[in-house]
Amino acid sequence: MDLLATAVPALGDAFSLILRPSQLMFLVAGVLLGLSIGVLPGLGGIAGLALVLPFMYGMEPVAGLALMVGLVAVIPTSDTFSSVLLGIPGSSASQATVLDGFPLSKQGHAARALSAAFASSLFGGLFGALILTFFILIARPLILSFGLPEMLMITVLGLSMVAILAGRVPLKGVMAAGLGILAGTVGAAPAGGSLRMSTYDIPYLVDGFQLVIVGLAIYAVPEIVSLLRRDRPISNSGKLGDGWAQGIRDWWQHKWLSLRCAVIGVLVGVIPGLGGSVVDWLAYGSAVQTAKDRSKFGQGDIRGVIAPESSNNAKEGGGLVPTLIFGIPGSGSMAIFLGGLALLNMTPGPQMIRTQLDTTYTIVWSLALANVIGAGLCIVLSRWIAKLTTIRFTVLAPYLFMLIAFAAFQSRQSTADLAALLALGVLGILLRRFDFSRPAFLIGFVLSNQTEVFVNQVFQVAGARFRRSMETGWDYLLTPISIGLLIIIVVSIFVGIRASKNIRENIDAPTSGKFAPMLFLGCLTAYVAVATWDAWSVNRLQDKIFPLTIGLVTLASGLVLLVQATRRPATDELFIDLEQGEDGAAASGLWLTLGWFLGLLVLTSLFGLVIALVAFLLPFFRLRGSFGWWRSLLATAGGVAFILMLASVLGRDFPPGLLQRFVDLPWPLT
Repeated sequence: MDLLATAVPALGDAFSLILRPSQLMFLVAGVLLGLSIGVLPGLGGIAGLALVLPFMYGMEPVAGLALMVGLVAVIPTSDTFSSVLLGIPGSSASQATVLDGFPLSKQGHAARALSAAFASSLFGGLFGALILTFFILIARPLILSFGLPEMLMITVLGLSMVAILAGRVPLKGVMAAGLGILAGTVGAAPAGGSLRMSTYDIPYLVDGFQLVIVGLAIYAVPEIVSLLRRDRPISNSGKLGDGWAQGIRDWWQHKWLSLRCAVIGVLVGVIPGLGGSVVDWLAYGSAVQTAKDRSKFGQGDIRGVIAPESSNNAKEGGGLVPTLIFGIPGSGSMAIFLGGLALLNMTPGPQMIRTQLDTTYTIVWSLALANVIGAGLCIVLSRWIAKLTTIRFTVLAPYLFMLIAFAAFQSRQSTADLAALLALGVLGILLRRFDFSRPAFLIGFVLSNQTEVFVNQVFQVAGARFRRSMETGWDYLLTPISIGLLIIIVVSIFVGIRASKNIRENIDAPTSGKFAPMLFLGCLTAYVAVATWDAWSVNRLQDKIFPLTIGLVTLASGLVLLVQATRRPATDELFIDLEQGEDGAAASGLWLTLGWFLGLLVLTSLFGLVIALVAFLLPFFRLRGSFGWWRSLLATAGGVAFILMLASVLGRDFPPGLLQRFVDLPWPLT
């Protein structure tokens, strides 16, 4: 009864908050933004949230939440467009949809596949929100009993899951997560303030890397560069064919399959760190295994669309469980979501459930409402969205580069932000190319600081207790909850190793020999060795023990992989190189394409962003886009006008260059 007495008023307050016109406006804005980003293959919720994160500063908390939740909710729905129409996964959570959605599209039944997918996504999203509502209500007493040892163990659970369950080769997942953690330790240590990784010489790194920069660099830059290199329309046809009503009937006919896969999505979302890289494959595998007739899977079976689409939207509701309750990201997009909550002065965890239950339920029901709005908009706008996919990506890429540069600068208002974006962007491109899990890297980065803080605090308290009495020290560490979590960690590692080959961020697995993959692996291992040595050289024990431990584990993983590489054949999955994918040789080289982005950043550092955009966009459209002079001028003017309007509305500054140090220029050239 006490639970109901607390929860019912909180639910009422949550409904009153999300039904305010201003909050609905921000929710719809987030949905529209998510719809726009989801249509573009490969970007997904991580890149979308990273783009809006810099603009969270100063926003009213509920408005900022509505914007982020609207974006997160609709992307698992809108990314279906590219999976069905193009055969290109819209995000890591819609890869399995390609297997049957794209064949249906080629058979002229794209509308049927899309409508079944939207119905499944809507059901999955509402189911996930409903489960989250009752989970918070039922689990609240357990949540409030979590202390430091329990929080440390559940953080370790998140790290262990993402490391093991994030790739075809488990040790590559371990290494990717370790690299992310080490990237998070760059700068001043949280306990004693010791500077790590030579930040004495680079003042910018004293505060470490910003989540905005890392999210954009690891996800957005590699996907945009990859699509730009193809230099073709996203789709060759804007037609959807027939079957809108049939798709709805298909979903109803297979409603129990949809329910089962939604349950899978919630369960996978609840497990910290798994998220989109696994959920669609588990749901698709469940559909195949339980089907009586499996002959049409992979050739256009509508069940192959319903299953993954039901699960990947339900996953967002499940992913909010560890995110809101424990502050542990349930997926890559939830990792960025945590950063947004921090900018809104909100701290997820047991304290939030205790003191801000109404805000917690506002997030939950905003998610449900956003799913309804998003599914409706996807159906209404489908024909127009399908036509947008016929635009050459060459036309879209420079505008995306423009937005990325502008968003990255907002993290610290420093030109060094752009240099960090480029350096980490190259790392993101190579991680993608050689099939190192980028979700593992990102979640490792997000959890790095939190894990180190918990480790230091737990051992300080435990050490004091051990000095008084061995018995009280062990009683503090080995609580029933922490022992249970430790067992789950061990089981998850064992199960994860066995299941790792079924969990893929990229569908294809081309190989092209050993040299390039081994060279990249060697460079990563060398970096880890330097980072480990740097951690060893730190004087304060409390500041060195965490990065040193992570460095040794990651270094061991790299060395084992190098030894395995010398013994395995060149066709082994260890040597995956997506440069040799089904497209064959890309229309232009990687470094030439990246050079355009580098040019924009260099011009910005010299002349400021506005002048740099004119100098970048005009030759890009003229040379790379093959536009005429008048069309190039119009496209350039449109891009500059948009970024000026955006900066004016949001009250943001542009990155200045060296020119602005010597010449006093008016806005927006300042």
